[in-house]
Amino acid sequence: MQVFRLCLKILKKQIPSMLIYIIIFLAIALIMSSATANEQQQDNSFTRAKSNMALISEENTPLIDGFKQELGKVANFVELPDDHEALQDALYFRSVSYILRVPEGFTESFMQGENVQLEKTIVPNSISNTYIDLCIDQYFNTARLYVQQMENISQESLVQYLKSDLAVGASVELKTVSDQSVNHNYANYYFNYLSYSLLSVLILGMAALMLVFYDSELKRRNACSPLSSKSVNLQFILAILVFTVLSCLIMVTFCILFNFKNSLNLNTVYFIINSFVFAVCGAGISFLIGNLVKSHNAIPAISNVVTLGLCFISGVFVPLELLGNTAIKIASFTPTYWFVKANNQIAELTQFGFADVEPIFSSMLIQIGFALAFFAAALVVNKKRRFD
Repeated sequence: MQVFRLCLKILKKQIPSMLIYIIIFLAIALIMSSATANEQQQDNSFTRAKSNMALISEENTPLIDGFKQELGKVANFVELPDDHEALQDALYFRSVSYILRVPEGFTESFMQGENVQLEKTIVPNSISNTYIDLCIDQYFNTARLYVQQMENISQESLVQYLKSDLAVGASVELKTVSDQSVNHNYANYYFNYLSYSLLSVLILGMAALMLVFYDSELKRRNACSPLSSKSVNLQFILAILVFTVLSCLIMVTFCILFNFKNSLNLNTVYFIINSFVFAVCGAGISFLIGNLVKSHNAIPAISNVVTLGLCFISGVFVPLELLGNTAIKIASFTPTYWFVKANNQIAELTQFGFADVEPIFSSMLIQIGFALAFFAAALVVNKKRRFD
């Protein structure tokens, strides 16, 4: 096992440079861990957001006072002067998104059953204003029913009825299809970022290994050794496999340690399988680069260009949802895209039937196809170098 031990010694010398990527990766993982923990705590509760609005009333009646109290459930009231320019400026600078005016005589006309309208000025296409409109419609539509059905009802009695009716709410409980309630956001982000660190480590180690073994002096010396070329190649392949598996295993282990409580499920198993599939593909990329590179100084530069380029375009650093259609089409020709896509699908799994996991295995098979293509290209380059 002389060749195998030599490979381990060469890789050992690359540990300092590889540790840089591992430490950066783990630091990002820890930051994501704390951010995801806060996100999980916030997911357990719901708080209605209030919009800023100005309410300008030209009359002061019990009905309008009750209306203002009810409207306060969905809006924050901002005091503004009743000046056209000041109100327009408030809308322009988004100090408020909704201005509601109650005209003089509104209450009297409403209590007599007349069809009267409030005056509103809003920021166009503001979704938050929809809640205010719903609240206004609900209040006065309910009030109109009382006015129509109860003759001579006083404003004070009407406000009390409305307060009682509108206080009734419905409880809402969200349930998933299965009993699974584990949040996989952390594992999803972790394994997506793993592609950057793992690929960097594999390129640094494998390229350094290939440079040494394809040194012309060493090749001549190995040709004179009693070891057969078959034995040398087998030991070399074994060293590459051990290096690839150990690199992936170390990073996967840290994920389980950082997120142990949410890791004991089938989703994590699929995350790990997908990671080892990508590691094989990464080994193919590294093997190809190792056959092309001719200088130790070029290895870090090539590693950064390849890993950062793949990660930026494939959804690692920038979510796929934010990428344009053209960028996604280009990214689909890279293995990192299919690795990230599989991770995103795994994170959403709640059922594990064949129909549910089939898209994930399809993405894994595409990665294996990329791996075979990279290894084939590397062998062609290797054969060409052998005869140069």
